[in-house]
Formats: sequence, structure tokens, C-alpha cells
Amino acid sequence: MTALAQAIRSATLNWRALVELAKPRLSALVLFTALVGYAAGASGSIDVACMIHVLLGTALVAAGANAFNQVIERDLDGLMERTKTRPLPTQRVSTAEATRFAVLVSAAGLLELLFGVNLLTAFLGAVALTAYVLLYTPLKRITVHNTLVGALVGALPPLMGWTAARGALEPGGWALAAILFVWQLPHFFAISWIYRADYRRGGYRMLGAVDESGALTRLQVAILALLLIPVSLMPTVVGVAGRTYFHVALVLGVAYWLTCLWPPRFNQDTCARRSFIASIIYLPTLLAFLLIDKL
Repeated sequence: MTALAQAIRSATLNWRALVELAKPRLSALVLFTALVGYAAGASGSIDVACMIHVLLGTALVAAGANAFNQVIERDLDGLMERTKTRPLPTQRVSTAEATRFAVLVSAAGLLELLFGVNLLTAFLGAVALTAYVLLYTPLKRITVHNTLVGALVGALPPLMGWTAARGALEPGGWALAAILFVWQLPHFFAISWIYRADYRRGGYRMLGAVDESGALTRLQVAILALLLIPVSLMPTVVGVAGRTYFHVALVLGVAYWLTCLWPPRFNQDTCARRSFIASIIYLPTLLAFLLIDKL
């Protein structure tokens, strides 16, 4: 292999590793919720340029947060089956390179939001980045309540989309944020049960990892999925969506809640996987109908 070919191959591998640091699949969900927030908040025709700015800025901030998270957790990631092939544990990218990447894309994202959108949206982006890196990430090794902090961070992208469209914090934006906040809790509690052995190896205090019998996880998932039903109806209550969305949200909410009932006599791993799959079907379907109803 020629020196040029080796250089190209090395650069390609390095680029792929940096893209992995950004967790593009997770960032895609963040972008979708920000898009829904922007579309729901837009009055009249959509300002395409502003929409692009908020999506780009949000994507960069999310990528930076994910990269910072992996820099901090690089040693623990190497202990877990589901994360041991990430770029840092496999040394496909150095800690210094990953840190530079995290700093650069985070700064670029915040500047994009500040100059391309508005100060309020940039502020929310900064809050999300700071809370994810400095609160949620370290709390994962300290308390099971880390998921509440993570859910608060995950609830901000639709609110950022709303403030990009309206320039203000209003009930409609808070309603969307509330849906994302509550949805994340049963979603991640199901994940914590599925990967409980892995989390224990990594030293993470996730609910499923510390709940030996699974009874508390089972109860939390069922209660929070039930709470999601009235919360999902809030967009209609505050005037963001209409009656069609209301009825669809009600049906979807009940259907999702039923998947979150884990009878003790059933295999709990199977129940958790069913709830997890249902959650990743439920959210985009719900938000898609909100957009359809809005249009």
C-alpha cells in the first residue's frame, strides 16, 4: 500500500470514528423533535432558512454533548459489552482528538444558534449541553435519579425548535417538552432493565441495574406510561393541535401503556424489550400526527 493510500485510509477511519462519537442515530431523534417544535410553533409559512439554522445548530450541540460524554466515560465504556467497540475504548481516536472534536462542534453549534436563530434558543442549547456533560454524565455513577436529569435535557430540543419559531417560551413549547420528558422515563427504564448486567459491570447506578427483583422498574414503567397519556393530550389543550391529534394521541397512549404492563409471571426481559420497541414506535408516530394535524 502506497503512503498516499495509507494516509487516505487513516483519514477515512479517523473521520468514521469522529462520526461515531457524535452518535448520529441518537442525534437524529433530537433533530426530529426540534423540527416538530419548530413546525408546531411556526405561524403562517415556515422560514426555511431559520429552520435549517436551528436544525444545524442543534445537531452540532448534540454531537458535541455525545462526544464529551464518551470522553468522560471512555474507561467505563471499555467494561461494557454494548459500548466496548466505541472509538475511544478501541483507541481508533485519541482522547485529545475526541476532546478537540467535542469542543469544536459544540462551540460551532452554539454560535450557529446564536447568530442564525436567536439568543434564547442558543441559551437553551447551552443549558442542554452543560446539563448533559456536567450533571447527567457524572450522576450516572452516583444516583438512579440521573435519568430525571437526562430526561430534562432530552426535553429541550422541541422547546428550542419552538423558541426558534416564536422567540419566546410559551405553553405550546412547554407542552411538547413535557411529552419528551415523560416519554424518556419509561423508555430508558426499560433499557436499564434490558442492559442491567452491562450497567453493573460499568458501575452505573441505573434503575434496572440496582433493582434486583425488577419490581420497582416494573412499577415505574407502568405508572409513567400511564402519566404520558394525559401529558400527550396537552398540545390540544393549549391550542397547538386539534381534535384529530387528541383522539390519535389517546389511542396511541393507551396502546403504549398496555405494552408497559409487565405481569410478574411473564418473562421480564421479554416485557422490557416489548416496551422499548413500543416506545420507539410511539413517539415518532405521535409527533408525526401532531405535524399532520398542524398542517
